[in-house]
Amino acid sequence: MKILVTGTAGFIGNHVAVKLLERGDEVIGIDNINDYYDVNLKLARLERIKSHPGFTDLRVNLEDRAAIPDVFAEHKPQRVIHLAAQAGVRYSIENPLAYIDANLQGFANILEGCRHHNIEHLTYASSSSVYGANTSMPFSVHDNIDHPLSLYAATKKANELMAHTYSHLYKLPTTGLRFFTVYGPWGRPDMALFLFTRSTLAGQPINVFNQGKHKRDFTYIDDIVEGVIRTSDHIAQPNPQWSSDQPDPGTSLAPYRIYNIGNNQPVELMYFIEVLEQCIGKKANKNFLPLQPGDVPATFADIDELVRDVDYKPDTPIEAGIANFVEWYRSYYKV
Repeated sequence: MKILVTGTAGFIGNHVAVKLLERGDEVIGIDNINDYYDVNLKLARLERIKSHPGFTDLRVNLEDRAAIPDVFAEHKPQRVIHLAAQAGVRYSIENPLAYIDANLQGFANILEGCRHHNIEHLTYASSSSVYGANTSMPFSVHDNIDHPLSLYAATKKANELMAHTYSHLYKLPTTGLRFFTVYGPWGRPDMALFLFTRSTLAGQPINVFNQGKHKRDFTYIDDIVEGVIRTSDHIAQPNPQWSSDQPDPGTSLAPYRIYNIGNNQPVELMYFIEVLEQCIGKKANKNFLPLQPGDVPATFADIDELVRDVDYKPDTPIEAGIANFVEWYRSYYKV
């Protein structure tokens, strides 16, 4: 199958591309290699796949209204897995317009490409951040998500709304995936595990926000990838039981679905740090700080629909996942 994957130099997109190529799919990869974080890390990820005969590497900005249609017209993908975005809750407070460009205009361009080129299925990255001020745990795709706490979260909710519109108007099957705190080898340098590992190895203090009282549904990258590919293979269908009297946010009369992909086991941040210290063999010097603007104290994924529809449940324990990350980090940075 020929699949357009956006964000192939990114953390999740690169892992997804590797898995698709390994199983024999052809991947048309889009990335603009921006400098939100270390460009060399992004280029190193691409080195893992760029020589594969089934991979086409394209330098394109999502918000480029002329370039995106050309990609669809020239390469004629059958399906799309859209994982490129401007990421980061905190950065969305500093530079909000970057999120408007990439996450709203960029997503609109992808939807238009899918609409005009008969794409079989659009699978796209949403985020657990959309649950915002919700405190009822675990977070369910059937919950109302009208109270985002950051512009990043708001753009991800907007993506879900935009996708539903295209599913309704043009019968485009779309599936949104709410990822829960993804970690693992080749991860993002702005994420906690990467920051903690780098600082601890260097003997520098780590910033522990919310006084260490965070709980996160940490989800290992291999589990995320498996969930992405299984849902991409499972084309979204209308829900014939959907009722406009009691509308279900997670499904629709249109071919539209939303799934959580999380480990379904929230972990306290202090335990997460303890495991990291054991893997590194060194104690971290902790600088305890209050909750940051836009952040939430806890996340916990209800994955019943993922299990029911695609028969998949993430199951990598953090002890194994963190050990794998530390091994990769030491190898990649030679420390």
